[in-house]
Amino acid sequence: MRFLKYSLPILCLLLAECTSVSGHKEKGSPDIAEYEHPSDDIQLRKECPPAPQPAKSAMALYMDSLGLVNVAELDSSLAVKLMYTQADNFTGEVLYDNLSEAYLHPDAAYALVKAQRALKKLHPSYSLLIYDAARPMSIQKKMWDVVKGTSKYKYVSNPNRGGGLHNYGLAVDISIQDSSGQPLPMGTKVDHLGVEAHITQENELIRNGKMSEAERQNRILLRKVMKEAGFRALPSEWWHFNFCSRDVARQKYKVIP
Repeated sequence: MRFLKYSLPILCLLLAECTSVSGHKEKGSPDIAEYEHPSDDIQLRKECPPAPQPAKSAMALYMDSLGLVNVAELDSSLAVKLMYTQADNFTGEVLYDNLSEAYLHPDAAYALVKAQRALKKLHPSYSLLIYDAARPMSIQKKMWDVVKGTSKYKYVSNPNRGGGLHNYGLAVDISIQDSSGQPLPMGTKVDHLGVEAHITQENELIRNGKMSEAERQNRILLRKVMKEAGFRALPSEWWHFNFCSRDVARQKYKVIP
């Protein structure tokens, strides 16, 4: 009886810390069975009050309303540091002034969890580091206004032509961080718009001393785990990965206004 007296409150606290997954598992999505709660926990969960959740921003509520998924709610080991929450990006402006969470369409979100698992299997102390995910078209237009008419326009999808995969919640800008939370060196900083970020130029960059072999191996590791989860690398940006093609996105998914 003494065991039951003390163990039940502890179990309640543990269960209260669990985060529920919004949305539903769509056909063809990777199996995330370990996030399902066993039936014998149902009664105990009824007896435990839910853990208090921080108030969500207007943008986060907007993403929720569209059926997008906060990836950290699927796997809390994923690191998130959205680069457009600060002015230190290629636009020189803060684009997300009320969003700090990384959202994706459920199909891409579950695939990203699969990539995290693949990375953890190879390097348990590493974690994927998300710099950008779902991006409303209104933000895409701001980015386009910065580069249109310049030589860097090719790095930003034209919103007048349907935008890119970020605008469907089907693309992610991502890297890897080590056990101390430091991003692995990849040859350039994320968001570098130039040939040094091209994955097709890596051999030449090494020959010219603009990239080390260790940096290339870090990029290869990132591509390996993302490809294993079903993502496709973008040749001009080592950090950018698409879950599907633009044609498929326009046929099967909805753009984020």
